Amino acid sequence: MFVSVALDLGSEDSRIKVADLLKQYGFRKIQNALFESTSLNEKNLARLKVDMDRLTDYYDLIRIYQYPVEDTLVITSLEGKKWKRLVTRA
Repeated sequence: MFVSVALDLGSEDSRIKVADLLKQYGFRKIQNALFESTSLNEKNLARLKVDMDRLTDYYDLIRIYQYPVEDTLVITSLEGKKWKRLVTRA
């Protein structure tokens, strides 16, 4: 599964911690605040979300793009310490 993570983090401390966490999960830094992986499975992605939630503050924003998930694009967002999920179908 292809997974891309876009970060908009408010503090340098959060940026460093989340970037290090993503690298531990096998993500590559593509651009500033953008990471990608092609080797992450659903179980590890769920664990990653919990770990990122612990490292972020209320005002931090994270968007995760997953493809394919049952032939759909799934966009998951962390905003205000709440995860929201959007499933797009062709």
